[in-house]
Amino acid sequence: MSRTTGAVVIGAGHAGLAMSRCLSARSVDHVVLERGEVANTWKTERWDSLRLLTPNWQSRLPGYSYQGDDPDGFMTMPQVIAFLERYAAVVEAPVHLGTAVTRVSPTTDGYSVTTDDGTWTAPAVVVATGACNVASIPKLVSDVPADGGVLVVGASATGIQLADEIHRSGRQVTVAVGGHVRAPRTYRGLDVQRWMDDTGMLDESYQDVDDIVRVRRLPSLQIVGTPERTTLDLNALTSIGVRLIGRFAAISGGTAQFSGSLRNACALADLKLGRLLDSFDEWATEHGLDAELPPSSRPAPTVVEASPPLGIDLTRGDIRTIVWATGFRPDYSWLDVPVLDRKGMIRHDGGVVADAPGLYLMGMPFLRRRKSSLIDGAGPDAQDLSAHLTSFLDGHGPSSA
Repeated sequence: MSRTTGAVVIGAGHAGLAMSRCLSARSVDHVVLERGEVANTWKTERWDSLRLLTPNWQSRLPGYSYQGDDPDGFMTMPQVIAFLERYAAVVEAPVHLGTAVTRVSPTTDGYSVTTDDGTWTAPAVVVATGACNVASIPKLVSDVPADGGVLVVGASATGIQLADEIHRSGRQVTVAVGGHVRAPRTYRGLDVQRWMDDTGMLDESYQDVDDIVRVRRLPSLQIVGTPERTTLDLNALTSIGVRLIGRFAAISGGTAQFSGSLRNACALADLKLGRLLDSFDEWATEHGLDAELPPSSRPAPTVVEASPPLGIDLTRGDIRTIVWATGFRPDYSWLDVPVLDRKGMIRHDGGVVADAPGLYLMGMPFLRRRKSSLIDGAGPDAQDLSAHLTSFLDGHGPSSA
């Protein structure tokens, strides 16, 4: 069965739903194709105790926002799922559930989108499948001995949360720390996301960044969402007995080898944290808010032991489990359009895909703004890209992104 439409949106997460709402507002005929259910990734690829890392007030999408009585809290996974399901219903998104896209290929007048429920043809396609489709596990994992015990590799938001929860369950935990972005949950009485939102940092454009490729690859902020608004950093972990070692580098003869740069990595994160908090203080002073806010209280520098080990013998049994908190990457194996760079990422300019008129990207880190990958960032990006898409469909050709 073959059907036609004005645009096909692939993915019914927050980015795809935001784009659908904006296309509907512009009277663009479209469909949203989802391999599973609305918010499928939240339902199937998150752990039960995880909470949203951004405050509830920041859950804003076009035509809809958080409606509860705890704006400074952090939604649980069931609450996030319910929020997105309600949004899909409120905006009446034309979602086709259980429809897996198996191939997208160019045609003479657009794109052919092949699914397990027939084919759609459209002059425009929006890829909103997200950045977290395939686990980014180092190739050296094949060298890990079968018996072993708990090493968490990675110290961004996921790594530090898992390290904390696993340690509190009674297990001894070691964290392999590479580059990370340190941030407090609150500063001078306000959530760090409130600071970043009020100062305009989250709205910083990709066009104003010197090295956007580097910035898009930065680790996520080292923050967690808890009812107590707890700051969970490396110092908090070491205070309860978690051990820190350097970046996981290799495995040789059953021995895991680690970089000797732990102290430097932590010092750099501390330096950048200081600069971030300086920018908050400067903004508060410029806006006459110092008298209304508590005085500055800076987090202590990261404590690193004098000589962290450079190797751990995995055959001894001290380590029985390795948790790879090393991030994810997108999966574009179904995209039969020559738009991928040598690392398998879609080449684009602010979500407008290079050399593929009518093809768009949504939901990626710093796509158009620093907050692009957040729920709160999907709306502004969708507004911009839906305008570009509409102009394209109107026959004016793609205007400047």
